[in-house]
Amino acid sequence: MIKRFFILCSGADSTILETCSSGEQNKYAGIGATVFFTAVMAFIASSYALYTVFDSVYAAVFFGLIWGLLIFNLDRFIVSTIKKRDHFKSELLQATPRLILAIIIAIVIAKPLEMKIFEKEINQVLLEQKNELTLANKEQIALQYNPKKENLQQSIQNLKEEITTKETETNALYDTFIAEAEGREGTKLLGKGPVYKEKREKHDVALQELQALKENNTKKIAGLEAEITTVDAEYTNSVADSQPIIDGFDGLMARITALNELPWLPSFFIFLLFLAIETSPIIAKLLSPKGTYDYKLEEEESVVKTWVAQKVAQRKNVYDTDVILNKKIYNDIAEEEAIYAYKKQQAEKLLKQQADAFYAVQTKNL
Repeated sequence: MIKRFFILCSGADSTILETCSSGEQNKYAGIGATVFFTAVMAFIASSYALYTVFDSVYAAVFFGLIWGLLIFNLDRFIVSTIKKRDHFKSELLQATPRLILAIIIAIVIAKPLEMKIFEKEINQVLLEQKNELTLANKEQIALQYNPKKENLQQSIQNLKEEITTKETETNALYDTFIAEAEGREGTKLLGKGPVYKEKREKHDVALQELQALKENNTKKIAGLEAEITTVDAEYTNSVADSQPIIDGFDGLMARITALNELPWLPSFFIFLLFLAIETSPIIAKLLSPKGTYDYKLEEEESVVKTWVAQKVAQRKNVYDTDVILNKKIYNDIAEEEAIYAYKKQQAEKLLKQQADAFYAVQTKNL
């Protein structure tokens, strides 16, 4: 039962193969088993690859099954269409397009399985890429908010410097009237005279202005700090909104790109393995000697080819004979007077009817 199934997978004619030896049957059963298990590997690989795309087991299994059947049909077609010839060069020339197709199929099958085999390493590469993307995303978003935040911080700094400048002026006035009272500067007179009172009044006015400036600027600084808090909150929200996109950066293309970041040698050997599996049925047919099945198949094809050639030749002879007979018959008919007189009589009737019809139409239009 299993042997018959694998022979069916090989694409060989089971009717002819049943008349061959067990060794010949085992050879094609082995080729069919390779085709079958290649299709199974294609199903597993495509299911995993599609799972990374759809995130659904059912969808991945469904489309993976379709892809596995497609690969099975292609491999079966490739193997079944390679016919053994008397010259190896002609066989190789016949198999070259099929070998190229087998290489393409091997690449398609191997890549998803490589991603599964090196899943942990790929996840590590993706994590590093996500971290880099997160930092780059924060810097890019910060470019939108930093100018506004810097302007607000500069405004706060200006208000603080304004207070500091006013404090410096007020302190200077304080030192002036104290020095006047002590006789160290100004009039050099000890005591609180008229000059002292004048300088004291200037200091008191400046002190009141300083207090008013502090109250006013403190309110402005509080408002600006509230705006900075709002800007920081907007920045945080923007980063949080864009982070899920970065967290979801693990699709099929991202994983293939991450796989390419890993050392190429392990992936290359896995590709060679699947290439050997995919091309093994073709290579087996190329290297195997011409067997009983090949001779019987060639005989059956030659019988059909000869029969078709005979039928075509017979139909051509019938056609050529029919042309010669028809030509001779119509030449003989053309020389008979009775036929000539009859056709002349009918032509005269037709001309008379045409003339009568033309006359009737003209008369009606008058």
